[in-house]
Amino acid sequence: MSTFWSIWVSVIVLGTIFGCWWLLLATRKNQTTNTETDQTTGHSFDGIEELDNPLPKWWFYLFVGTCIFALGYLALYPGLGNFKGLLGWTQQNQWEAEVQQAEAKYGELYARYGQTPVPELAKNEDALKMGQRLFANNCALCHGSAARGAVGFPNLTDNAWLYGGKPENILTTIHKGRNGAMPAKGLMPDMTAEQMDQVVNYVLSFSGREKDAEAAKAGAAVFAQGCAGCHGADARGNQQIGAPNLTDDAWLYGSTYDWIEETVTYGRQNHMPPQEGRLSDDQIHILAAYVYSLSN
Repeated sequence: MSTFWSIWVSVIVLGTIFGCWWLLLATRKNQTTNTETDQTTGHSFDGIEELDNPLPKWWFYLFVGTCIFALGYLALYPGLGNFKGLLGWTQQNQWEAEVQQAEAKYGELYARYGQTPVPELAKNEDALKMGQRLFANNCALCHGSAARGAVGFPNLTDNAWLYGGKPENILTTIHKGRNGAMPAKGLMPDMTAEQMDQVVNYVLSFSGREKDAEAAKAGAAVFAQGCAGCHGADARGNQQIGAPNLTDDAWLYGSTYDWIEETVTYGRQNHMPPQEGRLSDDQIHILAAYVYSLSN
């Protein structure tokens, strides 16, 4: 934060506190008595008169205490622009301290599980409970609490794996993340609307859902030219590059004609962020065992 904005924030914060203090003292200075009376201010409405009584003492002292607490807090903790507070507290420092405490408490357990092969660890109930909590905190936002995915986010409970479902594949995916990209119109940037209709019908024909049999037959040639380079000649995908199998019933973006047509027309972009650096190697190992267990 620049010096100007730091001063600006400090003036507003302190001005508010001292303004409240002035208002409190000004109100008290103008009171005519320190005890409750029947004297009125002269204001009356609909037969109701306003009594000229002082502020209750408990309310007055509570207000005073609030102002004093605010000043003390701002002296000890950040709150006045760039001033860091006498204690030097920051959210980052607190988070790092809590992480160190957690590592000291659970590090040995993580390390022990981190040396266990994933398939074996996937049968350990205690390890799976830890993995489930890691998944809930780091993966459920995209893949869902039950790991069944959503549009654009893979289902982790089936056997349809974009990059492979072996332990080493899952570990690589969690460690390094993944970047999936399908270009618009595949490898045929000049694909016409008619050809797009043909290739969509061809893909739908794998499950007997084509709208136009003739278009589906013509779509085989379009697929071979614009799609087979990634999805394979048999359309069963390529896990090396994350090209999905188009012959099963697992669809990342929907399997209707309209969904597939949109995918072919505009392409798709997918990104899974790497967990390396956010989670320790042992934590990732436990998380991989949990994910592995969902489909095994």
